[in-house]
Amino acid sequence: MLVAAGLILIGLVALVIGGELLVRGASQLASLIGVSPLVIGLTVVAFGTSAPELAVSLKAGFAGNADIAVGNVIGSNIFNILLILGLSALVAPLAVNSQLIRLELPFMIGVSILVWVMGLNGNIGRIEGGLLFAGLAVYIVWSVVQSRRESKAIKEEFADEFAKAPSSTAGTILQLVWIALGLVGLAFGSKWLVDGAVMIARQLGMSELLIGLTIVAAGTSLPEVVASVMASLKGERDIAVGNVVGSNLFNLMCVLGLTSVIMPDGVPVASSAIWQDMPIMIGASLLCLPIFFTARRIDRWEGGIFLGWYVLYTTYLVLKATNPTLAYGFGLVAVWGLIPLTVVVLLASVVLTRPAEPELPQNEGVSG
Repeated sequence: MLVAAGLILIGLVALVIGGELLVRGASQLASLIGVSPLVIGLTVVAFGTSAPELAVSLKAGFAGNADIAVGNVIGSNIFNILLILGLSALVAPLAVNSQLIRLELPFMIGVSILVWVMGLNGNIGRIEGGLLFAGLAVYIVWSVVQSRRESKAIKEEFADEFAKAPSSTAGTILQLVWIALGLVGLAFGSKWLVDGAVMIARQLGMSELLIGLTIVAAGTSLPEVVASVMASLKGERDIAVGNVVGSNLFNLMCVLGLTSVIMPDGVPVASSAIWQDMPIMIGASLLCLPIFFTARRIDRWEGGIFLGWYVLYTTYLVLKATNPTLAYGFGLVAVWGLIPLTVVVLLASVVLTRPAEPELPQNEGVSG
């Protein structure tokens, strides 16, 4: 058990360091080739912080641990929305860019539903994985094209997040070195993390899906935690939100898509993932809609709702593995009590924070 815990700890450290080096080098090179700051924020950085999920899922897939691969993606997406956004909002209320509300958020919800539909037959095949991966390429191209139409104010919103591109050959080589070291850290970190998680799962009699949904998902999402919380601490407008949305898209379309492509028979999806965890992932995505629409910001009390639901979800997973009877009752309370209460509270918040209608000009001095 101590060996497994040590492997997980070392793997997490390697993943965090590797992800940081990869993001640093990739964002610098993206600036060098003239990619706009907004595209960097929503793609390079978001995708870079999700690189640990890709490394872990590919390693798990090759090792025959499909449940860890699937659980890692689903659990990471739930973790990103409920814990990272919740924690970031508690640090400081987060403003949400209108483009994220109009475009990226509905796209993320749509892809989440599509992945669920693909997995209904118990398997995400190679063709389906290829479609997801191709969709990611289309999204990146669209983002680049869209960035050219952005206003100056939106571009400046992300401008301070990244240093200027290297102006010398030595600087460029340095960024390539950071990228190489980051990839090495991700490769070794993912191996140690998966090996340790599988050892614990077998020793405790816990399912690999549960380990993937909790320990592995939380561990591979640490780079997103760092990026989003630091953005919140620095008072940036919506870097935290953009990072989460972009990372979730990357997890579904690249991590799960690519893993499905490289596996000879695709990726098998457990029934509990289909009927429990994927719907929760979709529900967490839908939860963003009313919160994002309330004055286009995530207030601290809304961040508390996100965090509260993550605690409830994790508690349910643990109870289900240790005390199924208690978990059943806990689930009934959540479904028939807490979910309706949350919906009512958020709908009331949307109504109460709706912008007031502009006043009509008064005709002063005009008599009837």
